[in-house]
Amino acid sequence: MSLAKAVLVTGATGFVGSGVLTRLVESSDTKLLGLVRTRGAQLPINVLPVLMSDEGLMGNVPLQGVEVIVHCAARVHVMDDRTSEPLSEFRKVNVDGTLNLARQAVAVGVKRFIFISSIKVNGEGTKLGVPYAADDDPKPMDPYGISKMEAEKGLQQLAKETGLEVVIIRPVLVYGPGVKANFQTMMKWLSKGVPLPLGAVHNKRSLVALDNLVDLIVTCLDHPAAANQTFMVSDGEDLSTAELLSRISGALGRPARLLPVPVWLLELGAAIVGRRDVARRLCGSLQVDISKTRELLGWAPPIPVDEALAKTVKAFQANKNG
Repeated sequence: MSLAKAVLVTGATGFVGSGVLTRLVESSDTKLLGLVRTRGAQLPINVLPVLMSDEGLMGNVPLQGVEVIVHCAARVHVMDDRTSEPLSEFRKVNVDGTLNLARQAVAVGVKRFIFISSIKVNGEGTKLGVPYAADDDPKPMDPYGISKMEAEKGLQQLAKETGLEVVIIRPVLVYGPGVKANFQTMMKWLSKGVPLPLGAVHNKRSLVALDNLVDLIVTCLDHPAAANQTFMVSDGEDLSTAELLSRISGALGRPARLLPVPVWLLELGAAIVGRRDVARRLCGSLQVDISKTRELLGWAPPIPVDEALAKTVKAFQANKNG
């Protein structure tokens, strides 16, 4: 594969951005630049740091010579967001910042803009066996998803007006070495042998290993068929919550202690304590159809689920022991 001569990755120190840069450092001699917010930010060797202005993504970004931008930086979805106007805050970064960067890209002749969006553009959940498809009508339900949808539409309009090639990728939950938040919490519980009341949850959820997401992003750097398309990405194997926990436990070398509590009782308990969102994520289904990604790009997830989970668990254990 002939990669672009210069690639800029925003969110360069984040979970996905750093994964992209690490992969590119290992596999090409492309000039790599990482957009960072602070001086001295730790980047992979041979990645040139590019410092944001004080205005962040609304300021000027030095893009001369860049051929492709991989835009991972975002104001991410936050549980229990206490901001008085959350949509306004999400729009500042995810819409205004993204479109400002894209307009600057057009001005200096950047060829392609890869936007890491979110499955939340499609919605919060699917019926069992009825996955979201890339070309479904968006139905975001929270400020984060709305802001990502608006950024997508702004980029698509800019592409029509200017010829900038826009590639949109909507990941589902991303896991891998160094994963934080709920996935890390699950590994902590399972490693301690904590009984979990999720043995009767037979939903289906799509996940994507960081290695698989990064592989798709790298594929989209210069694949001619990727231009001006929207792609779903997953591991290609959907798991129930119970299956996921059991397989993580297997990678940990511990038995999964999953209690078969009825789903209706879990949902009732969550509603009583005001955490319906938690019950939805644990008990509801969210599946994506990656057939367009497979067929248009000739792409398939290179890392199987169990291998990706084992790699994630190994890093978790090393970090815990260290």
